[in-house]
Amino acid sequence: MTSSLPSVGVRGGGAGWNLRWGNVHWEYLLPIFVVHALAGLALLPWFFSWSGLVIAVVGTHVFGMGINLGYHRLLTHRSLKVPLWFERTLATIALCCLEDTPARWVATHRLHHVHSDEPEDPHTPRDGASWSHVGWLFRRAPDRRTLTFLDKYARDILADRYFRFLERYPTSTLWIYLAHAALFAVAGLAVGRIAGGDWAHGVQLGASWLVWGAFVRTVTVWHMTWSVNSLSHLFGYRTYETGEDSRNNWFVAMVAAGEGWHNNHHHDPASASVQHQWWEFDLTYYEILLLRQLGLATDIIQPRHVRRAAAVRN
Repeated sequence: MTSSLPSVGVRGGGAGWNLRWGNVHWEYLLPIFVVHALAGLALLPWFFSWSGLVIAVVGTHVFGMGINLGYHRLLTHRSLKVPLWFERTLATIALCCLEDTPARWVATHRLHHVHSDEPEDPHTPRDGASWSHVGWLFRRAPDRRTLTFLDKYARDILADRYFRFLERYPTSTLWIYLAHAALFAVAGLAVGRIAGGDWAHGVQLGASWLVWGAFVRTVTVWHMTWSVNSLSHLFGYRTYETGEDSRNNWFVAMVAAGEGWHNNHHHDPASASVQHQWWEFDLTYYEILLLRQLGLATDIIQPRHVRRAAAVRN
């Protein structure tokens, strides 16, 4: 087990924060800026409510599982199988986190695994820590916006007509996000009127649920996801020599439901579990086991060492 940190710098050849007006990816930069600004309204006392705070905390996990379980372990690595309707449901929940279409997310992550911490890696910290965390989203990458790229890395995703529709009409993902945000506002308005009996209380609670339940929660899920790309390639311990800089980071693992055991994941990307030691708690995997008990998950791929032990016994 090694724990040395990689060198963190900015490589040449245009890598890292080399943004010019013409190569800024405004379709990502503007929504990220706007949602952060709207989440900042949570600092104003009028937008605070205890129920809004609870909704944000619970929602961070529920909607975050759309990314962790849906986009990542299910769609990207096919570590388990679920009914088609449930697969689409998880993907729709992920869309409410405003982290791109399923095909683009999957293709980008698969590219990361193929070229992890190499020049072709979209978000390696070798190009700078802030670059790997969020900066890589702000620079246009035309080669990753083509049908050829998606066909190479996400052909199985495009084979589904719902996911293909989302790719054909990408603005639909924005409408899904706005619709889900509006639901938070309407629900808060309704509950506020029932509880308080007047419009003022309803409007205040609706605004609170919108800010905390949608915007604050979205920003929280963003930074949890981005921390896997940045912190889990910078800080932590390495159980396996995987040929790149992935690390097991306990902090990211705790806030991102197990995703921070990133060196384990790079060692065995196909596994539905990243818990290789008893203390490496992987909440996402236990929720996958719960889905199995409910009859919603099958063909769950166990870690490589478990698969090998089973093969020896057989």
